[in-house]
Amino acid sequence: MKRFVLEHDRKKRTAYAQKSSEGLWIHIDGRTRLIPKAEGGRKRASVVKSSNEILAPMPGKIIQVLKKKGDTVLIGEPIVVMEAMKMEYTLKAEIESKVEDIFVGESDQVALGQVLVKLEKPN
Repeated sequence: MKRFVLEHDRKKRTAYAQKSSEGLWIHIDGRTRLIPKAEGGRKRASVVKSSNEILAPMPGKIIQVLKKKGDTVLIGEPIVVMEAMKMEYTLKAEIESKVEDIFVGESDQVALGQVLVKLEKPN
């Protein structure tokens, strides 16, 4: 896991990156993105769009599940808090939706990329 400090307009933000067999996982501001590996040697510039799944940005332990099945969530609203590498990470909704399913509970150990929460797909 690599840690980066980014600065823009005098504001500092911390980002984390982890290579996996699928590509490069990036976690910043409570959101996780996967930049898929290029296929057939071609470079791929696009990043996965907002997802209806909340994924574990790294292996760790679930500290809190802040929502329950059926709850409405807004973009940027905290859903799960996890601990990894002696730090807490708040994972947030990337879409406005309802919680369709929750696959983890407090104290669960999770793997990199594991689906933690599934939100209903927007219409």
